[in-house]
Amino acid sequence: MLTLKQIYDDKAKVIAGLNKKHFSGAQEAIDEVLRLDGERKTAQQAKDAAAAQMNQISKSIGALMAQGKREEAETAKAQTGALKAQIAEFDAKMSEAEEAQTKLLLTIPNVPYDIVPEGASAEDNLAVTIGNWPNQPMIDAITKDGAIALRNWDGETDEKIAAERIAQSEKLPHWELAKKYNLIDFDLGVKISGAGFPVYIGQGARLQRALINFFLSEANKAGYTEIMPPTVVNAASGYGTGQLPDKEGQMYHCEVDDLYLIPTAEVPVTNIYRDVIIDEDKLPIKNCAYTECFRREAGSYGKDVRGLNRLHEFSKIEIVRIDTPEHSDASHKEMLEHVEGLLQKLELPYRILRLSGGDMSFTAALCYDFEVYSEAQHRWLEVSSTSNFDTYQANRLKCRYRRAEDKKVTLCHTLNGSALALPRIVAALLENNQCEEGIRIPKALQPFFGDDMIR
Repeated sequence: MLTLKQIYDDKAKVIAGLNKKHFSGAQEAIDEVLRLDGERKTAQQAKDAAAAQMNQISKSIGALMAQGKREEAETAKAQTGALKAQIAEFDAKMSEAEEAQTKLLLTIPNVPYDIVPEGASAEDNLAVTIGNWPNQPMIDAITKDGAIALRNWDGETDEKIAAERIAQSEKLPHWELAKKYNLIDFDLGVKISGAGFPVYIGQGARLQRALINFFLSEANKAGYTEIMPPTVVNAASGYGTGQLPDKEGQMYHCEVDDLYLIPTAEVPVTNIYRDVIIDEDKLPIKNCAYTECFRREAGSYGKDVRGLNRLHEFSKIEIVRIDTPEHSDASHKEMLEHVEGLLQKLELPYRILRLSGGDMSFTAALCYDFEVYSEAQHRWLEVSSTSNFDTYQANRLKCRYRRAEDKKVTLCHTLNGSALALPRIVAALLENNQCEEGIRIPKALQPFFGDDMIR
């Protein structure tokens, strides 16, 4: 949630940022926030004046009684009674203005950083890095000139990897590979739950478990403390991280208990620090969590939902950081390097995109997406969004820290990223590593999978 200080300090910048996010009615919304704040301030001033007058009159009542001026004392008492009623009215006006202001602020997205590209959709995202690609001409064909910096994987030679791969024209999509090797049963998932709830079987289940353990192991090496949180949260938690009210229609809601199935571990893990004041020397806090995630994904159709491309339930490892404003940029870069390192170790072709204003999430101030290339589907698949939320979530959460220098309490910065989401990683691993013998398992994953090949 935007802070009033942020709006008062540079109203024009806030409105320009909201316009960059293509938030309709930015000027009107900010003007209304300030109008409501003016109402609250006016009521506060009137209340303070009435309270001061009431205190002054109250002090005179005892003296009047002592002087035997009972009638004047009774008049003074009546005046204090009237002032109390006025103060109650001013309190009600303040509460009404504050409530309306908060309700409005909850509907206003975060302001993007200056380096966020202009644009209305994913077509305007900026590709900043591509790596792990053994076929340089294909990179040139897919990306815009000058938009990327090639980063080669420093592992097995590209020639060896290319020799193991079968011809591009013969590659099978992951849903056919899953059937061929009996890894995933999509029809059985429909029978049990519905579309978007696959059943992993045998080596497919083992691959899932191997990836979860690999990602958690790498997060542990990077200094993240593992959390095992609930997968249902209350409405306060949803509001705290910004899923509510923005994404209410995309979340599964348990109406009887008013609980929500989590769309990401970001929600319960970040809410650990709701209404908490943290000592500065404890920052940055680095947490990770493996959870199942649940998303209704209403409106998705066609190739976007085929196989593992878009699911209603999926496994994901999330990394979350709580940090100071001064260090959050460095934290974000470390998170990006961590996610990139995972993709390099999995030997997958990937790219990193800096999202445009129109494609960013409601809560993010800066977001980078990681995408892997599907060689059978001939398309990029998003596997991670890594975001800095600045003080936006922290203001909703009242997540603050006490500065060591002056003991001043101020808002933290919050950050999170997928490290990584499994479905499209599995899709890319199956499609990109298929060979005549089966499906090759990347070297870094082999100790967790227990073999070098799916056969």
